[in-house]
Amino acid sequence: MNEGNKSTGGLKFVTTCYGIVGFIKFLGPYYMLLITKRRKMGAICGHTIYSITKSEMIPIPHSPVRSNMNNSKRENRYKKLLCMVDLTKDFFFSYSYNIMHSLQKNLCASGSGQSHYETMFVWNEFLTQGIRNSLKNTLWTVALVHGFFKQVKLSASGKDFKLTLIARRSRHYAGTRYLKRGVNEKGRVANDVETEQIVFEDVPKGCHMQISSVVQNRGSIPLFWSQETSRLNLRPDIILSKKDQNYKATKVHFENLVKRYGNPIIILNLIKTHEKKPRETILRAEFANAIRFINKGLSEENRLRFLHWDLQKHSRKATNVLALLGRVASYALNLTGIFYCQVPSNSVINEFSKQPYFE
Repeated sequence: MNEGNKSTGGLKFVTTCYGIVGFIKFLGPYYMLLITKRRKMGAICGHTIYSITKSEMIPIPHSPVRSNMNNSKRENRYKKLLCMVDLTKDFFFSYSYNIMHSLQKNLCASGSGQSHYETMFVWNEFLTQGIRNSLKNTLWTVALVHGFFKQVKLSASGKDFKLTLIARRSRHYAGTRYLKRGVNEKGRVANDVETEQIVFEDVPKGCHMQISSVVQNRGSIPLFWSQETSRLNLRPDIILSKKDQNYKATKVHFENLVKRYGNPIIILNLIKTHEKKPRETILRAEFANAIRFINKGLSEENRLRFLHWDLQKHSRKATNVLALLGRVASYALNLTGIFYCQVPSNSVINEFSKQPYFE
């Protein structure tokens, strides 16, 4: 192969890969990020979900640039910083299932035209912009979701089921504890995570499959607040900013939730009710004020439902916390409902993206 292509520079085998994560350029050449090893984690309706077990960053040859930049300290520093992002931890993908979307959104897709890569849960959106814009397709790249994926088999009343739990972490306003708190001007909250539970029957091919899905969301309290980190103070003070008196960012946050999930929005607040030295209680009071302010401009049916439940207080007592939270869950599900459908398993497995028949 190399000999036959010498006139154009030659071809040389570099590695076997299972997907392109994207391309990046610092000061010198472009680098291609590849998945070189993968592991099957489970399957949704016949579509395999993989994790990454090994990745490589390959420089794209361009002699003049490479010779100038090979010994660049800054170039090497940027490369090391990128390599600190461990793609083998908590990233997953699928070739045929839009894992960045909920089951309901996948089955009820209206064809809005938005690229799947442009959603808040695809972490390599920026790295793939160039190749997607040039080729006008996504055949060569895979969309990486960061979070958690677990699938187990269950049996009940003589039937076999598969339970899948997926947590999708938003790429917007993400960061480590204490360094990322609250909301930003665009209404995006720190460490926003969508969790989906999918249950479906384990049936032979050709049989109708019953599927259900329920989604919940967690995130930092949508106010402008922060904490100053200190090795000497394990419980740093909470600093509440007064720059958003009309709660514009908080309102935008909940408007975005309505666009994503619809009404009603039910808020479960688990922070403390009473403290000797006010910390969390400052946030609790201000958050309640924000909800009251926003609800004034909403119709009765679209108002935010605000539930406060002091988790630490109940955890200290001889209380069955899960049983009490189960009552909260029942209340929420009675209002929101769950997604349920029956799908011919073959139609789902063959081509998920063409909106198969479902009831």
